[in-house]
Amino acid sequence: MSAPTRKKRIVIIGGGPAGMMMAYCLSARHDVILLEKEKTLGRKFLVAGKGGFNLTNAATEEALYSVYTPMDFLQKHLLQFDSQACRAWLEALGIPSYVGSSGRIFPERGIKPIEVLQALKNALLANGTQIKCQHRFVRFDESGALQIEHQGKLSVLQADIYAFALGGASWAKTGSDGTWRQAFTALGIKTIAFAASNCGLNIAWPETVRVHEGKPLKNMHFQLGAKAQKGEALISHYGLEGNAIYPLVPAFRAAEQEIVELVLDFKPKNTLAQLQAKLTTKTHWKTKDYATVFQLHPQQLAILKAYTSKSEFLDPQQFVCKLKGLAIPVKGLRPLEEAISTVGGIDLAELHPDGALKQYPHIYLAGEMLDWDAPTGGYLLQACFATAYAAAQSILRKLAAD
Repeated sequence: MSAPTRKKRIVIIGGGPAGMMMAYCLSARHDVILLEKEKTLGRKFLVAGKGGFNLTNAATEEALYSVYTPMDFLQKHLLQFDSQACRAWLEALGIPSYVGSSGRIFPERGIKPIEVLQALKNALLANGTQIKCQHRFVRFDESGALQIEHQGKLSVLQADIYAFALGGASWAKTGSDGTWRQAFTALGIKTIAFAASNCGLNIAWPETVRVHEGKPLKNMHFQLGAKAQKGEALISHYGLEGNAIYPLVPAFRAAEQEIVELVLDFKPKNTLAQLQAKLTTKTHWKTKDYATVFQLHPQQLAILKAYTSKSEFLDPQQFVCKLKGLAIPVKGLRPLEEAISTVGGIDLAELHPDGALKQYPHIYLAGEMLDWDAPTGGYLLQACFATAYAAAQSILRKLAAD
C-alpha cells in the first residue's frame, strides 16, 4: 500500500472566478493560500452580475469552443470542463441554474450574484483554503519567490506551486488593471499589450442622430470587414454598443490603420427585390412615407438621412439600396476601462499545454490574464472556469508524481 501524497503548499494569486476555481479544486488535497489585493474576493464577478449574470452558455462541444480565439488553445480546456460540467459544479455548490432564450445560463431566479459568490467562498473555506485579502502581488524576487505587499509592508512568500489568475485590464476599479505584466516581463516572460474587446464603437454622430441616444436599433444586420452579426445595438452619445456590436470588435482590431466602415442592413429579413416591390409610382416621397412603407423607427430614419446625400434619400430606388447597405465610418474602440473584457496578457507560446510556464514549470496561469478572446453571453466566465480547472488538474497530477 503506497503512502498518501504529502500535502504541498500552493499559493494562488487572484481572487476572481479563475482563482477561486483553482483553489476549490486544490484545497481538498493540499494547503492552499488564496491572495486577493482587494478587500473582498470576486469584485469584478459582482460588477459583471449587475448587467445580467451569465454563468456560462448552453453551447457544448464545437458550438462552444468554436466561438473562442484561438480555438485550438481553448478547445482542450473546454472539452475537459464544459458548460454542462460547470452547471453541475454550481449545482453542487447550491446554485441551480436555468437556460435563457438566447442560450445564456443564469442562476435560478431570485439568486443574486452576491449569493453565488458567497457559495463559492463557503466552499473554499470548507475545504480549508486560507483566504487573504488586501495582499498584493508586487514582483518575483531573485530566488523566484513572491514579494507581497500588505498594509504597506513587503514580505516574501514561498510555496511549492504558484498559480496566477490576475485577470485582464478592464474595470480597473475592481482591481483588474493589468499592471502585473511588468513583473512577468521582468521575469523574461513575453507579454502582449492589452486591447479592448467586447466594447462599443466610436462613431462621430451628427446632432440629428445624437438626440436619439439610448434608443435601440432592433432586428438589424451589422457588418464590419468580414465579420457580420444580426441583432440589436444601442445608440449612445459616442456611437454604438450592444450584443450585436461586441462580436465585431476583433474585426476592427484586425483592420489596424485601415479606414473602417460599419455596414448596416436595416431589413435583413427582406431582399432588395422585396423592398423594391413595396415602392409605388409616387413622384415625391417624404420621410413619413418611408417610415410607414418600410416600418422604420425615427432613429433609423435619422441615421439613414445623416449618411446619405439629399438626392439618395429622396430617390426611392437609391433609398432602398441604402436600406440594405448603409456604410458608416468607425473612428475607434472605446477605452480599456469601459471594455467588458480584454485581449493581450501572457503570450500563449510561453505556456506548456498543462498551463505551466515553459521557463518556470512551478508557475501556472489561468483565466483572462492569458491572450485569448471570446464574445459575451457566458463564454468569458466559462473559459475562466475551464482554464482554471485544467490548470488545477495538471497541478494535482504533477504533485502526485513528485
